[in-house]
Amino acid sequence: MKTKHLILGLFATAITFTSCTEDEGVDFTPPTPGAYENGILITNEGQFSSGSGTVSYISNDFSQNEAAIYNAVNGGDLGSIVQSMAFYNNAGYVISNNSHKITVVDKNTFIEFGTIATGLNNPRYMAFANNKGYVTNWGDGSDANDDFIAVIDLGTNTVASTISITEGPEQIVVANGKLYVSHKGGFGQGNIVSVIDANDMVTTISVGDVPDEMVLDAANNIWVLCEGIPSWAGTETGGKLIKINTVDDTVATTIDFATTEHPNELGFDNDNLYYGMSGSVYSMADTDTMLPATSIITAATYAMEAKNGKLYTTDAGNYSDDGTLKVFDLLDNSEIQSITVGVIPGGIYFN
Repeated sequence: MKTKHLILGLFATAITFTSCTEDEGVDFTPPTPGAYENGILITNEGQFSSGSGTVSYISNDFSQNEAAIYNAVNGGDLGSIVQSMAFYNNAGYVISNNSHKITVVDKNTFIEFGTIATGLNNPRYMAFANNKGYVTNWGDGSDANDDFIAVIDLGTNTVASTISITEGPEQIVVANGKLYVSHKGGFGQGNIVSVIDANDMVTTISVGDVPDEMVLDAANNIWVLCEGIPSWAGTETGGKLIKINTVDDTVATTIDFATTEHPNELGFDNDNLYYGMSGSVYSMADTDTMLPATSIITAATYAMEAKNGKLYTTDAGNYSDDGTLKVFDLLDNSEIQSITVGVIPGGIYFN
């Protein structure tokens, strides 16, 4: 599919979109310019067996809650399993894993202006460096050697090249001009973080088993939350919390969980790390060398983010009906909001 040039202005975009839909005989009212600024976007995976994923919008003051905003604005679906979302300038990139595509929208109006549907294979997460986009891809689950990073030309919204990489690349973050990729392992279990430099050269750092979530602290260190190998997968191993010094790409700190402890989700705010485990949320300072003994909040953490003194978590419930976003005040750890979102809410983003 051919892509359009980046939107030059919200007003011009609304006019262009209206004319296109009228030509196709669709009764459509364009969104208000900036309708989805200053709010929270939730990517909802959708049911695994059928249907499409969606994106929910919640205003920062929690007074607005709009479901499936892409569908409402564009009159179509995002595709199967909306895995994640990323932002670059005014563009939002919505990754649909099972549909092997990225839908490019104006992040403030959610009007679509491009689709990347060629050159991807089970895309997962996206980051930006050197005026390019980088997308982790699992490839074919039956082939352990076909995983890659797709390098996106952001001017044409096409895959310009690929970087071969070890199986199961997952999260991807940027620090000191380099890309860091956690290798969760795809359909297996990984134990490395790859580092990609400005010349697309790859080196690796050994970490704990099943590394997934990564956050940057105030000193530009990367914290990696390793879930550990679950008991059903063979020899069980406990999680680890790893700090990587991004100046020399060495492991600066390793904190071990017990063999039966498998943390998930990781957030950072005001010099504190937050992680989820077994239906609870734990907090520790980024200078701590031991894990906290008790949790601070009881909550499901299918997705979790911390920002400006608040903790945001999602609960996927029964994985068939709409899920829930919960918001907690980190001053006293009290729940201040519980909001219905879409089916399997797997990502929390701030616009």
